[in-house]
Amino acid sequence: MATVFVLIKTDPHGIPEAAQEIVNIDEVDAVYSVTGKWDLIAVVKAPFEDLADLVPKKIAKVATIHDTETMVAFREYSSADLEAGFALGLDD
Repeated sequence: MATVFVLIKTDPHGIPEAAQEIVNIDEVDAVYSVTGKWDLIAVVKAPFEDLADLVPKKIAKVATIHDTETMVAFREYSSADLEAGFALGLDD
């Protein structure tokens, strides 16, 4: 299962509607409105082999989307992982 971040430029007047349409796609876990040169970021979890169709045929087909950029996550880091790593070799 791949975790993917899709950065999205859309019509600024239709951000809430585009976000709702995108989040209704099964593989999309969440959509965030953000500041900067992108309007939305979609967090996607899907088998890697499904990504070639998912982004261009589902996400990018939302009518108000102008551009997308897709980033595939290699590894996830969390505070729990860091704490466990720092505790290695320590005896209570």
